[in-house]
Amino acid sequence: MNDAFTVELLTPAIGAEIDGLDLSQPIPAPVLGELRSVWLDRKALIFRGQRLTPGEHLAFSTLFAEIDKYPFLNGIDGYPMIAPILKLPEERVNFGGMWHSDTCYLEAPAAGAVLHALELPPLGGDTLFANMALAWETLPTDLANQVEGLRVVCSSAKKGISKTREARLNESRDESSPEAFVSVHPVVRTHPESGEKILYVNEAHAVHFEGQDEAASEPLLQKLYAHQRLPEFQCRIQWSEGAVLMWDNRSTHHYPVNDYHGHRRLLHRISLKGDVPF
Repeated sequence: MNDAFTVELLTPAIGAEIDGLDLSQPIPAPVLGELRSVWLDRKALIFRGQRLTPGEHLAFSTLFAEIDKYPFLNGIDGYPMIAPILKLPEERVNFGGMWHSDTCYLEAPAAGAVLHALELPPLGGDTLFANMALAWETLPTDLANQVEGLRVVCSSAKKGISKTREARLNESRDESSPEAFVSVHPVVRTHPESGEKILYVNEAHAVHFEGQDEAASEPLLQKLYAHQRLPEFQCRIQWSEGAVLMWDNRSTHHYPVNDYHGHRRLLHRISLKGDVPF
C-alpha cells in the first residue's frame, strides 16, 4: 500500500491532483521523498476521497513539517492544533476571503497548510492558488529593480482581512493571542528548500514598505498586486467531500471563493511551521 502515486497537473503554472495514496496509512520514505518534491514543484496538491480522523490528519501533516498553532482561533475539541474553518448558511463573509499568504505577519510565517474537507456546499467554494515564484520570474524589469532589496511591513490587523475573521473570532477566539501581529519581511524572499526567488508581498497583510509611509507605498504595492493576480499564474481547485489539500505557503497566494451563500462549509486546517524569510 502507498508504494506509488500518479500526478495530474492542473495548469502549466501550479497545482496537481495526486492519486494512489491513502493518507490514513503510513507512506514509505522513498514515496514520501517523491511526494515532497512534487509538493515543492507544483506548490498545491489535492488528494481526493480521503476519510481522515483528526489523529490521522495530524500524522500525515507531521510528515512535512512541525505542526504550528494557527493564530487567533481555538482548535477543535481534543485537538488544539486543528483549526475549524467554518462558514454558516446565514453568513455572507468567508474566512480569509481575499488573496493572501498565511500568517506573514509572524516573524516565522507558516511553511504551508493541510486542509481536510468535511462539509461542503453543493456547488462553489473553490480555492484559487497563484505561483509567486513565477510572479517574480515574470515581473517587468522596471518593477523588479524598484522592489529588490525592499522590505515590507505586514500586519494581521489590516481592515480587509480582519473583517473576514470577525464571525469566527466572536465564537472561538483564542484569548491568548494578541490583538495584532506585525512583522517585517523582504519583498523578494528565497525559498529555503527549492532556492527559488519569490515575490513575497500580499494585499491582505502588506501595509507599507519599511522606511516609507502607506501613501508613498501604495502605488507600487498596487502594481505588484495586479501582476500577482494574472490568470496565467493560477489554478482553481474544486473541493470534494473528504479531499485533502496542502500547499506551500512560502511560494503561493490563495483565494477562497465566496460564492456559496446559504450553505454550510467546514474544513479542518493544520498549519505547518515555517522559518524566518530571507
